[in-house]
Amino acid sequence: MPPAVDWHRHWYPVAPLADLDRRRPQPFTLLEQDLVLWWEEAAQQWRAFADVCPHRLVPLSDGRINARGELECPYHGWSFEGSGRCTLIPQAESDAALASRRSTCRTYATAEAQGLLFVFAGDPNEAAAVPLPLVPALEEPGEPWLVQDTFRDLPMDALTLLENVLDVSHVPFTHHKTVGNRATAAPVRAELTSFGEEGFTGLWPEGPRKGSLGSQHTTFAAPALMWHELDAKAFARILTVVYAVPIRRGECRLLARFPFRFRSPWPARLLGLRPRWLQHISNHRVLEDDQLFLHWQERVLETRGRSGSASRAYNLATGADLYIKALHDWVSRFSADPFPDQTLPPRLERDALMERFHAHTEHCQSCGGALAGIRRWRPWLPLPLWGSLAAIAWFHTLPALVAGGTVALASALADRQLGRWEQGLLRGTGEPPRNRL
Repeated sequence: MPPAVDWHRHWYPVAPLADLDRRRPQPFTLLEQDLVLWWEEAAQQWRAFADVCPHRLVPLSDGRINARGELECPYHGWSFEGSGRCTLIPQAESDAALASRRSTCRTYATAEAQGLLFVFAGDPNEAAAVPLPLVPALEEPGEPWLVQDTFRDLPMDALTLLENVLDVSHVPFTHHKTVGNRATAAPVRAELTSFGEEGFTGLWPEGPRKGSLGSQHTTFAAPALMWHELDAKAFARILTVVYAVPIRRGECRLLARFPFRFRSPWPARLLGLRPRWLQHISNHRVLEDDQLFLHWQERVLETRGRSGSASRAYNLATGADLYIKALHDWVSRFSADPFPDQTLPPRLERDALMERFHAHTEHCQSCGGALAGIRRWRPWLPLPLWGSLAAIAWFHTLPALVAGGTVALASALADRQLGRWEQGLLRGTGEPPRNRL
């Protein structure tokens, strides 16, 4: 029997570089390991430490980056430079405590590539021998890719997310009226082109939307990356890239990337006009199409034996399930469950599944900034509304009525739209578009 896949001997993306704040430390949990991410100005490098001060075990992510450019503990002001070495203990009477190995923070290897920050989950001395999980197409020379990114912390296992995004046949139904259409559903005659401990590849010759976009190639790069690739000859080369980063049992971080290489410059210019935070609100709607039932589904599978029993628990009756079979075969053959002895936490109610602020917005520079802006300006909108009504009452003329009415209507519509956007940055509705009459 082949050795078990060691999820700790891999690199994982933890955030888009654009969403990391160099001014303050930020927490993240990777494979149940609490980390603190921080920018060391002197080395011009992102650092990752275990999120625990060696002094009294408080989280360093609650601290700050001090004037020395070092990570400072919030409890007693111990200060650490990028190698994890303690450089200052304000309460120390001599330098003996600084020299102790017990005063050093545990560090993790980090790397930047393709716009993402990666952390190696295991021994940093082994990191250099393990390649980063990158998408080769994004390294190819030629016209630059337009890459739209999003991320969200999801209440499901990384394997549940991978199963979902590898499933090419669910899009017309689950995502009807968002990015799919039931009318395009058709048999999927795909084939595996490789399979091994490193993952698998597949080809769907006809491709989605009844062949209108061309053949689709799929890659699962174990343990946490997959992508689909389409080459719509008359339009664009399109990738759908998903990293399923395991946080803990029943929780993962999705990092989704949508690279486009258009044949014409105009689509990229038009897409560039939409603010990133509006794109993220749209991405949430699509993610929540699945999230409503995947959280439930993985708990049913757990009662029936987890991934090792998927072939018996599921009725995988058609060729559309080829990649699902391949994923669970990979998990079983290579003992690749990242949390084999742990059970899922209790099921969340529908309202909790729709939460967006803690799952995304507070960690996203674009969405966090948009929310702050909306809350800053929205309280001022009633002023022109009441001013226009006062002008109408004072002047009693047709021009005043028209002008005042226009301003009042514009203010009311603006307030309504800002309210919708604010809601979209905080939580979803729980009403998937596919079920609307």
